[in-house]
Amino acid sequence: MSRDGRSGTEGVGPEELWLRPGEPRRGRRPSFSREAITAAAVALADAHGLEVVTMRRVAAEVGAGVMSLYSYAPDKDTLLELMVDHVTGELAVTDPPSGDWRADLKTVARLQRAHMLRHPWLPAALLTHRVPGPNTLAFLEHVLAVLRPSRLDGAAKLEVFAQLTAFVTGHVSHEIAQAAVSRSPERTAAEARYLAAVAADGSHPQLAEALSAPRRPLSPDATFTRFLNRLIDGLDTD
Repeated sequence: MSRDGRSGTEGVGPEELWLRPGEPRRGRRPSFSREAITAAAVALADAHGLEVVTMRRVAAEVGAGVMSLYSYAPDKDTLLELMVDHVTGELAVTDPPSGDWRADLKTVARLQRAHMLRHPWLPAALLTHRVPGPNTLAFLEHVLAVLRPSRLDGAAKLEVFAQLTAFVTGHVSHEIAQAAVSRSPERTAAEARYLAAVAADGSHPQLAEALSAPRRPLSPDATFTRFLNRLIDGLDTD
């Protein structure tokens, strides 16, 4: 948050944020680090959601005055950039690509999904995330290496990474929202009866045909795998 309590719209420029990290922007050197501030903000978001992450709350967590934090992050946009890159460090990949780029890309997507489920605030934060930091760039470098055998050009590889991340972000957002909705067995049965009645009235033949198909596993893992396979197996390499 900015000094007046409002979220910023620009944040610190990428050169200052990522090429000159760690040094306070102004004032005396404080007794805490940018890493400590970011870790405290991530812990708050993991436990309580992004809405509780304010400079005042983060300052209390690190035992500092709120004004001293502004030398590292003048607004919440900047803090979110730091948080996103901080947790992306968990996606460090040491194994080289196998050469099967589609299989490797599916592994990347599964890593991203597990990562976002560990940090449920991350999908929302990624909507405004702009310039990749060092951890994000390291992960992107791995994905580009995965895509090397695909013969896609550089621009297309970057688009595939963006497309895959957008898919995982949207899917996980839906998973989190669905998990937060409590449906009783009675409610679920009532919804199924409603759809069956609609399908049987003759006004929706396409829906009736679709509902008559054999059911598929509805577990979150199985659903994600089906959607992911359709996305990646359908990628064009021209």
